Amino acid sequence: MISAALLLFIILDPLGNVPVFLSLLRNLPPERQRIVLARELLIALGVLMLFLWGGKYALEVMHLRQESVSIAGGIVLFLIGIRMIFPPPEGLMGELPDGEPFIVPMAIPLVAGPSGMAAVMLMGSEDPTRLVDWSIALLIAWFVTATILFAAPLLYRLLGRRVLTAVERLMGMLLVAISVQMFLDGLGTYLQIAAP
Repeated sequence: MISAALLLFIILDPLGNVPVFLSLLRNLPPERQRIVLARELLIALGVLMLFLWGGKYALEVMHLRQESVSIAGGIVLFLIGIRMIFPPPEGLMGELPDGEPFIVPMAIPLVAGPSGMAAVMLMGSEDPTRLVDWSIALLIAWFVTATILFAAPLLYRLLGRRVLTAVERLMGMLLVAISVQMFLDGLGTYLQIAAP
């Protein structure tokens, strides 16, 4: 459960999201910033829980095997990890057209991104008897993520952009390693099943 919580924490990438969240919320008053942040985090948690508990049934409806989700999840995690290590020059998001962000881009895809959705769906489909454990792991990762994002202004002042960037790239390296293992696990299972 702890390793699952750690994996989800790395995928949710709160330290990497700190600069992005600060730039998205900078035009709002501090009280409104906290309300918007709480709302977006709760929406992200709801989406991830939905994928955790309903992912297995979605796989059955789409006639997908667990190995294909593991391989696809590994590829998505790999791409996210690469973007964390080598961020694109234009940044993750452009300017918001008007007002405050709602669901996109803060809740989805910054917190509940495709990698997080794939990871929780894989957890739920691989071992459905431990859904409560996976839910607790998700809640732990989400709570730590929420705490870090609520402390974003303080963290930014204490650590500075350079340290936050270094931490994000380190998390990207860990995510790349995890994604390769996920890909190899899925491929190994598929080859065992496919072998005569």
